[in-house]
Amino acid sequence: MNIELGHELTRTVITTAETFLREGQRLFRPHGITASQFNVLSALANVGDSISQRELGDLLVVDRSNVTGLVDRMEKAGWVRRVDDPADRRVHRLELTPSGRRLWQKISPAYEAVVRQVVSGLTEKDARATLATLRHLQGGATAWRLPTD
Repeated sequence: MNIELGHELTRTVITTAETFLREGQRLFRPHGITASQFNVLSALANVGDSISQRELGDLLVVDRSNVTGLVDRMEKAGWVRRVDDPADRRVHRLELTPSGRRLWQKISPAYEAVVRQVVSGLTEKDARATLATLRHLQGGATAWRLPTD
């Protein structure tokens, strides 16, 4: 691939991500949460029972230290709680509180409507190809090495 096309592709991915972040703030701010907090609520709502902080970090592809601070704030707000893992006392599992579940149920329909709007006009084939491309780019970004002097 020529470098100009590569530049355009990476610029477009970055500006698209920035647009999603900005518009996500507009969607979530009136509910008093961030996009990251909504992602945690969604992950916990969809996992069913509970999940460890490590599993949550892996699922959301975020650093474990970021998960800790995020969960601390959400626990203080009363949306999630840490419970001891009966099989391993070193592990805390996370679960939604009733308040967190109600918040997720309140916001989720608006989020789903936005997702439907954003992907309207894409075929399933287009969506799968885009996902494959984005995963390739994510892998490349994760593995990149700066040129040495």
